[in-house]
Amino acid sequence: APEPATAAPTATATPQIPPMPIPTPPAQPYVYHTVSAGETLGYISMIYDTPIEQLVAMNNLDGADAVIHVDQKLRVPMQSADVAPGTPLIPDSEVVFGPAFVDFDVAAFVEEQGGYLASYQQYVNNQPLTGAELVTRVATKFSVGPRLLLALLEYYGGWVTQPTLTQEQIDAPFGPHNPRGGDLYHALTFTANRINAGYYGYKRDGFWIFRLPDGSRAISASGTNAGTIGVQNILALYSDWDTWQMELAGKGMLATYRKLFGDPFSYAVHPLVPINLTQPPLALPWEKGTGFYFTSGPHGGFVDGSGWAAIDFGPPDVLGNCFYSDEPTTAVADGVVLSAQQGEVYVDLDGDGQIQTGWVLLYLHVALDAATPVQAGQRVKTGDVIGYASCEGGLSNSSHLHFARRYNGEWMAAGGPVPLNLDGWVVQPNQVPYEGTIAKGNEVREACECWDADLNLIINPAAE
Repeated sequence: APEPATAAPTATATPQIPPMPIPTPPAQPYVYHTVSAGETLGYISMIYDTPIEQLVAMNNLDGADAVIHVDQKLRVPMQSADVAPGTPLIPDSEVVFGPAFVDFDVAAFVEEQGGYLASYQQYVNNQPLTGAELVTRVATKFSVGPRLLLALLEYYGGWVTQPTLTQEQIDAPFGPHNPRGGDLYHALTFTANRINAGYYGYKRDGFWIFRLPDGSRAISASGTNAGTIGVQNILALYSDWDTWQMELAGKGMLATYRKLFGDPFSYAVHPLVPINLTQPPLALPWEKGTGFYFTSGPHGGFVDGSGWAAIDFGPPDVLGNCFYSDEPTTAVADGVVLSAQQGEVYVDLDGDGQIQTGWVLLYLHVALDAATPVQAGQRVKTGDVIGYASCEGGLSNSSHLHFARRYNGEWMAAGGPVPLNLDGWVVQPNQVPYEGTIAKGNEVREACECWDADLNLIINPAAE
């Protein structure tokens, strides 16, 4: 007898993990006012036509008589502004130097296009770099997608496909509104930083204020993805109002992007940062039995735009100068060193050797051990020496360790949804960069550019 017919098995869809959500925007959007000498809360209240009580509430101040200081940043209500279009322009994974770029060869692409960039060379820190190396360096340091940087460079200056450029194109690779002029490397860093500022500002606050060169402003549309905000932000800085509206309709620069690379959404990696992400265990980054000082709360992971991913620790033996510390900075987890040069050490925790994937840690301002420096490809164990706090690698006027995390290329906010946890010391959310606290149980340390045992000293207990 024939076998009874059975229904063919049906594929079961795997539920997709949602991404980390964007915060709900506040009922009253705000901008920051930087306090000048002689200003009081009453004066600031008057110029913004805002009750003092509202300023007190918005900034968690002690009261109307609270002391404010020069250069302090205060939230003030945003006056009425147009709302930017919310049409998605690009996925987050194309804006962040993440998994979508593991197989993208910048040098091969630039060479294939045969434009001015392919023959360009510039010295950075006394080292000659090709055009492709400049783009790769900025993409890596700022963690911004190189396809986006190349599309912007082609759109504004023709550098990618045109072998011969006018002097105007050479002098202004991103057009007249980029303040870095013909210095391609620094023009790229400015561009990458402003992309990051929109991307991470929106992820932090749930909204973003766009500022155009003519002084006009607009606020981000609710529900937009962060990658789109990052692109909208850089286009706003380089455009007048009418041009910006054309750009936000997906024309202009996005048309150049599609011509070079195709549909940006064809490269999408989703979710880039899943809602259920947890941080692996991390130790304190100095030796047991030693104490470092918590000198800065969450601030930019790499320059001010790149999310408040970093915190700073000052060594106990160097106070307010740039002498090398004798107290080692140590690995907080097992991993593989991706790079170690000019005060920057990147360590990959998943061991795949890719800076674009998984958890990657940045140790910045560390002088390498003269005798046995860590090197790319080296495996380190928790507690191994990474280097010594110094001022190497970026701007600094006091030796310290600047420590930050990335996940899939994204700068992870130290006080964000997946807070930085170092041996139980958890970074708390903050409203203003460089300020904030870190706590372990009932113990709380406050960020301070000082060396105060009761205020900001954290001791790594000696091994039992």
